[in-house]
Amino acid sequence: MLNKTPSIVVIGGGTGTSTVISGLKSKHVRLTALISVADSGGSTGRLRDEFGFQPVGDLRQSLAALAKTGSQEWIRKLLLYRFTKGEGLKGHNLGNLILTALQDMAGSTTSALEIAEQVFQLHGEIFPVTTQNVQLEIKYDDGTVVLGEDHLNTHETVAKKITSARLLPQAKLYNKAAEALKNADLIVIGPGDLYASLLAALGVDGMKSVMKTVRGKIVYIVNLMSRFNQTHGMTVKQHLTCIEEAIGRRCDYVVINNGPIPVDILKKYAEEQEYPVVNDVTHDKRVITKDVVAQDVIEHHSEDILDRSLLRHDPIKLAQVVLELI
Repeated sequence: MLNKTPSIVVIGGGTGTSTVISGLKSKHVRLTALISVADSGGSTGRLRDEFGFQPVGDLRQSLAALAKTGSQEWIRKLLLYRFTKGEGLKGHNLGNLILTALQDMAGSTTSALEIAEQVFQLHGEIFPVTTQNVQLEIKYDDGTVVLGEDHLNTHETVAKKITSARLLPQAKLYNKAAEALKNADLIVIGPGDLYASLLAALGVDGMKSVMKTVRGKIVYIVNLMSRFNQTHGMTVKQHLTCIEEAIGRRCDYVVINNGPIPVDILKKYAEEQEYPVVNDVTHDKRVITKDVVAQDVIEHHSEDILDRSLLRHDPIKLAQVVLELI
């Protein structure tokens, strides 16, 4: 009997999820990305405010990541292209505009994604974690409450501790996303911003009940660096605790980078009071420590108003670690 093609589901949003799926897209796996739709900043936020649709920025990054190299390289470039001039266009991402147009024409985000996957001939599926239009509510230990994921990108002089984050209004897990989780051989959570991407994706109603019953193994990929406005001073154990509380069970594996980070990059992060996430779970048998860091520095686009990370996981190294867990 022929071996079944293994199914991998990746949960999150933004560049972290796109890094994982870009490394896995050429492998013999069935790939599904479940993406947060709580984004409210940058080009995505502007389009969300103007059109009232679900935000498309993180969905677009996953579409671009699934484009093949070579013959489809221009598709990837088009989806990632950002306008540097033009009244009303400056700062917008072309991929965001295309997906917004598809939402308007097709009537929903899910239909727009189905059409985009066919048009761009991508291998793999992308689902929003919910079909409802949601915002992220963030509560801090000083009693402050803010609404909107974009607040996590503001530059504060003092790091405030986040006590909770939830989606408003309460939203249900998309049924096709639930089916993908139930049929997965491996479920990958992260990497990505703990609150803005991961908990925003895991926080939909029904996610916890499904995750408690999945047959596939669950792996959590820990961020390389802390974020001053989200996870300042948080260790691996504290990150993991947040993830496991959200899914209602223990993760089967935890992937932590032990590769070297260039000194000049560490200095740039230190200027923003951001540092490598400290590994304080060294005796946990679930932990896998590997060199999974990319050595290339990510250049920041001059028209992108959001604060992006300079350092990323290496997609090829990460894919190798993930595949070994199946």
